[in-house]
Amino acid sequence: MNRVLAIARKELAHILRDRRSLAVAILMPLAMVMLYGAAIDMELRGLSVGLLDQDRSVASRDFGRALSSSGFVKVVERLEDREQVEPGFRQSRFLAAVVIPRGFAEDMASGPEARLQVLVDASDAATAATADNYLKAVVALVASREAELSSAAPFELRTRVWFNPQLRSPDFVVPGLVALILMMICALLTSIAIAREKESGTLEQILTTPVTPLQVILGKVIPYVALGALDAALILLAGRLVFGVPMAGSWWVLAAYCLLFIFIALAVGLLISSRAGSLRVAMIAAIIVTMLPTMILSGFVFPLSSMPWVLRLLCRIMPPTHFLVIIRGIMLKGRLWFPIETTVLVAAGLLLMTAAVRSFRQDLE
Repeated sequence: MNRVLAIARKELAHILRDRRSLAVAILMPLAMVMLYGAAIDMELRGLSVGLLDQDRSVASRDFGRALSSSGFVKVVERLEDREQVEPGFRQSRFLAAVVIPRGFAEDMASGPEARLQVLVDASDAATAATADNYLKAVVALVASREAELSSAAPFELRTRVWFNPQLRSPDFVVPGLVALILMMICALLTSIAIAREKESGTLEQILTTPVTPLQVILGKVIPYVALGALDAALILLAGRLVFGVPMAGSWWVLAAYCLLFIFIALAVGLLISSRAGSLRVAMIAAIIVTMLPTMILSGFVFPLSSMPWVLRLLCRIMPPTHFLVIIRGIMLKGRLWFPIETTVLVAAGLLLMTAAVRSFRQDLE
């Protein structure tokens, strides 16, 4: 154990002397959480809409006012005829157009339903889907008000949102950033540090001393566990103070799961460094293996249900997917135990670390 601690002190001194690596380890996670937390916003505010009122009645004018009073929809242009819709889409003056046909007021007064037409610019499919949902919600709200006034509604529907009542994007994004940054930073720093020593030949010099390859591995991993824990604390503190992300569960439970995930990330970095032939290859491999799958295939941004079944199967065996369920469950829902996710993370950590240690020992021997 004394040899392991001696190697750990040596690695810690090297980290403190290398200001560039230390800046990457501390400042980069803070910069990423500030940038991504503010830039990744799932809400669509100020949706620009063109309104074509062919009825020109009191009911149609009331609908136009209700359309823009929600705060999410902004009527930027009132159209005179349908020929103005396509030029407006092509020139990006508005993202959607609402057409109120003639006879709208009569249908509202006499018929069971009044027809409207919504035209959406789908050149950006994600924004088009959000715009369509917002406009449908506004139309449903106006219809419910009219039905309430006419006493024609057989029932009343009220929706209550749990765990994130304001539908704030930071509450969803910042916990995901913890998984993304920890996986990328821990794996990147570990792979770089070990690959650099392999290139310089210092690992061979260490092995001339009475230490075993396993002791070398443990001594080098311990400082990065502490560094990863510091990064996790900084990210969570920034999310709490800057973005107001709530904590409904236990900080101690979250800390335990973060340490488990750091262990997995370090195993990935160790495995990459044992396979990489140079420092540059280790850096590129660490970024490709950690950042892209964590961001795209873990449910961080894109829902897993929208992916093909082959990708969904791949996502289910990836540790970041399960860690995202855990951290969001702790912070937003207050859960304390995740039996399935914990089993997958422990199994993945043991499997990756065993493969990394064997590969690294063979490389050193």
